[in-house]
Amino acid sequence: MFLSYHLTGAHRSQFVLNSKPSQLILCNQDDLQYQARILPGVSRTFAMTIPVLPHSLSPVVANAYLLCRIADTIEDDIFLDATQKSRFHQHFISVVEGRSDARAFSSELGPLLSEETLPDERSLIENSSKIIRITNGFSIREQQALQSCIKTMCTGMPEFQRIKSLAGLKDLEQLYEYCYIVAGVVGEMLTELFCIHCAELEKKRNEMMELAVAFGKGLQMTNILKDMWNDRELGACWAPRSVFSKNKAEMKVLDQYQNSQAYLDGMNKLISIACGNVRQGLEYTCEIPTQELGIRRFCVWALSFAVLTLRKIHANPSYTSAEQVKISRRTAEAATFASNIVLGSNKALRLVFDSFASKLQLTSKDID
Repeated sequence: MFLSYHLTGAHRSQFVLNSKPSQLILCNQDDLQYQARILPGVSRTFAMTIPVLPHSLSPVVANAYLLCRIADTIEDDIFLDATQKSRFHQHFISVVEGRSDARAFSSELGPLLSEETLPDERSLIENSSKIIRITNGFSIREQQALQSCIKTMCTGMPEFQRIKSLAGLKDLEQLYEYCYIVAGVVGEMLTELFCIHCAELEKKRNEMMELAVAFGKGLQMTNILKDMWNDRELGACWAPRSVFSKNKAEMKVLDQYQNSQAYLDGMNKLISIACGNVRQGLEYTCEIPTQELGIRRFCVWALSFAVLTLRKIHANPSYTSAEQVKISRRTAEAATFASNIVLGSNKALRLVFDSFASKLQLTSKDID
């Protein structure tokens, strides 16, 4: 669900929190300063969007993102084999749940990381004990939300690592399962944190949880499409071959079919499904009380970036790298400006979204 773009933005100093905005828990300031410093290094996007959340939410959401990023670093490392990744994912679950020492985890994993690992990602692994100490300072309910997310994510990721190949996933059902494991659970976790912060949201928690999964699915599908050719260079493909009407052998050489009608139809289908789920994410946002402008802004910015990325992919289906379909800084700034103007009106938000998505051939059957 954490959709990444190369954007910049200032971030507040992070400090404290509990389940109630008025109640503060004292945390080690060095740890909090490290969390604030490393965040823009691993995601400029979230260094910009997380600080717009209420003060009681921004530190825990930043911490949650960094925990997920540690799990992603394990999954993405090219030097670790599937068995090692599974073992480190299980070890990380134990660390987050407080059953294992974070320093032992980082000292074992750090030296095994690929030379391709970005310096800030390596730093995050090496300093995971600081992130975990912050996690341990949150309320019990907040900790449980983070632990549940990481457990589902780190249990499910190894299953997909075992079947990872250029042949892609089997079908849409398998794609949805993958999207839930890496993004739907993040939507559920964020919803739990939002409910802790806002009593009004707690009253409609169940319906919010359903929309949260679609929200996460839409953002992750956008990521998969944006990064498809970069991932294929690394030997992975998360697109479903059934959509392209290809068998395993044909999917392994998908680049040879980029000009075919089957490829274009498949891309349009995936774009439309992704957009449909992003649209459900907008309905999720509209359920958030209008006085919670920080939470609404956090959600709307992510949705805006996603739908504008889908527009670029739709306009250039023969793209060969994420760089070619990445939205520009100017486009991102224009989108945030437009969404900020209409943030307090559900009707206006829907109109702005529909204008962004007007060329994506969205139909009701594409909202899965």
